[in-house]
Amino acid sequence: MNRRDALIRVIDSLHAEIAALQANDIAALETATAMKLQGIEAVAANDDLPLDAELEVLAREAQRLNETARIYVNLMAANVRRRIDQLAGGGGLPAYRPGLAATPQRMAAAAYR
Repeated sequence: MNRRDALIRVIDSLHAEIAALQANDIAALETATAMKLQGIEAVAANDDLPLDAELEVLAREAQRLNETARIYVNLMAANVRRRIDQLAGGGGLPAYRPGLAATPQRMAAAAYR
């Protein structure tokens, strides 16, 4: 498998990983993550030449999708942490306040207080 095909495989697996995260489908997430890791290994095995313009675009797309997946995971973890705190009777994360939209940045900042 050449680097271009490997990057496309990583991109496809990241799309599948994001879809699995959105659907809370653990089996699909495991499959997509395994595909992603295989694709990354194939990219690494073919990194002896500099990136051309097409490969650079594919690599940036893979990075963007990976960042999206990371944000989903962090939001899910913050939601679980908040729910556990609520069930345990602790203060946890601040309660929702109307007019203050929950953004990934606010959720992440609140999670580390």
